Amino acid sequence: MQKFAHKRPAMTTTGAGGRLSYFLARVIANMRQNPFVNLVTIGTITLALLIVSLFLLVFVNLENAAESWSEKVQVTIYFDRELTQQQQTDLKNRIVAIPETSRVNWVGREEALKRFKGRLRGQETLLDGIRAEILPASFEITLKKKSRSSEAVDAYVTRLRSISGMGEIQYGEEWVRRFNTFLAFMRVVGALLGGFLVLAVVFIVANTIRLTIYARRDELEVMSLVGATRLFIKMPFLLEGLIQGLAGGLLSLLLLFATYELFLHNSGNFLTFNPAAAGLAFLPFEYCAALLVSGVVLGVLGSLTALRRFMSDSSG
Repeated sequence: MQKFAHKRPAMTTTGAGGRLSYFLARVIANMRQNPFVNLVTIGTITLALLIVSLFLLVFVNLENAAESWSEKVQVTIYFDRELTQQQQTDLKNRIVAIPETSRVNWVGREEALKRFKGRLRGQETLLDGIRAEILPASFEITLKKKSRSSEAVDAYVTRLRSISGMGEIQYGEEWVRRFNTFLAFMRVVGALLGGFLVLAVVFIVANTIRLTIYARRDELEVMSLVGATRLFIKMPFLLEGLIQGLAGGLLSLLLLFATYELFLHNSGNFLTFNPAAAGLAFLPFEYCAALLVSGVVLGVLGSLTALRRFMSDSSG
């Protein structure tokens, strides 16, 4: 009985407040009595959530990159003649009236030649003698985000062709299809990997917390023998799991942010581009909050799962 020589908290007041104070005192006493086991549990939750958060960070930035690339899904209407200002305005108004249209930009022949020369920077002499009249004028149309799939672009182009006075329409059908196929594949792979990581994390955390409860099996058996209810026995462990999960979530976010900052400041040594200039971003606030909540849920569920197994084994 030397294990129970440590002074245990006593319930000094009745009611919900008294019970909560007692449970919190029990949690603090348990964590002080078993610091190594608690550190192992918090470390396990931290490592597990850090792996998930690293995956989320990569996935979020891939999604952001895909969103940036999707803006290149552009419909171009070429005209073999220069439109008058009135014709430009009329056609532009009719294009803007289509709900899927996000932005319409008119590119005259002079502007087209200027862009052409810009792409041949350093070799502009190749265009000596070429006049703007040989290049077509065009409308460049950017679509709204929800209208950039292959089917939506096809339907949009069909509506454009029904407008009178329209020129030749091009939108890189094959590129659009390949891009949307890539996006769908990336999301499926992300969902599968994310689901696997979550299951692995739950399994690891539940088994780690089970070890902490197993270390106190004698105390639990004594409480059960003296008539303590299941809720009375479980509550301190559930609160302990909540605190461990919250601590693990906070530590994983701090480590993730440190890793992110370290990568940003040292990436120039091994990458040929600047991640900050490329738009690499940290996790949004809602993802950070979700990770903290996930830590709490992991701690509570891990404790609950381990307690159920232990109590079922004890009753058996």
